[in-house]
Amino acid sequence: MNKLSSASGTVHKAMGVLDLVAAFERPVRFNEVLEKSNFPKGTLYRMMQSLRAEGLLAYDDARQTYSLGIRLMRLAHAAWTQFSLATVAQPYLDQLSRSIGETIHLAQLDNAQVLYVDKRNAESAVEMFSQAGKVGPAYCTGVGKAMLAHLPEIELRAALAQQSYHRFTPKTLASPEALVAELHNIRARGFAFDDEEHEPGIICVAVPVLTAAGRVIGAISVTSTTNKTNLAGLEKLVPEMRQATSEIAQTAELWRFPADQKPMEKLES
Repeated sequence: MNKLSSASGTVHKAMGVLDLVAAFERPVRFNEVLEKSNFPKGTLYRMMQSLRAEGLLAYDDARQTYSLGIRLMRLAHAAWTQFSLATVAQPYLDQLSRSIGETIHLAQLDNAQVLYVDKRNAESAVEMFSQAGKVGPAYCTGVGKAMLAHLPEIELRAALAQQSYHRFTPKTLASPEALVAELHNIRARGFAFDDEEHEPGIICVAVPVLTAAGRVIGAISVTSTTNKTNLAGLEKLVPEMRQATSEIAQTAELWRFPADQKPMEKLES
């Protein structure tokens, strides 16, 4: 094995350990990480000590727990300000939030899942899963389906294979076939719905953020509850949402994203 391959393998293992610690979403003891890890006890311990020495993990001596280190927070903040679509979209989300008054999400695809990169709460906030920084399923969320529907065929097939198709509610699309049929409809009309597919009582309409070449770089959604409105009511907001996504896409292309991408390929059933 050459030095480059060895270094790559080491980084891969270290990232795996960080992912394990992060997945607990709380300070965690070594034995808890060991139970989830494929590494031998000695190897895992040495890796965690190395990550701790580099400031990527923090250790609480009193509680004997590990958590993500402050160095990761600095790196995350730098990445967020330098690359995230949230930076570009901020003024347009603010304007849309003032105009609509409902919960607004901005999301991107991350390893075939939805990464919520920004959020504006409604005037009357509603408790729901999505928060900026959280990762959620793509197959049963409005933003997820809006983005999947506009992926090139090869990328779409790979993304479909990575969905869990867990049935969160009776309305969840719980098979690739059902999802592909819905994606055809979304491509045809240009926007997606979440009809209580991820959380009971929570509905949304989502519009993709597309470059001039048709490459999907994100999506925004307006989310409400069945007690307050219905899908027809949310659909009325689509023209205003399309204006916002168009402005976000134009600014994003000028700022960061390349425009010389090939047009989208057609979906195949």
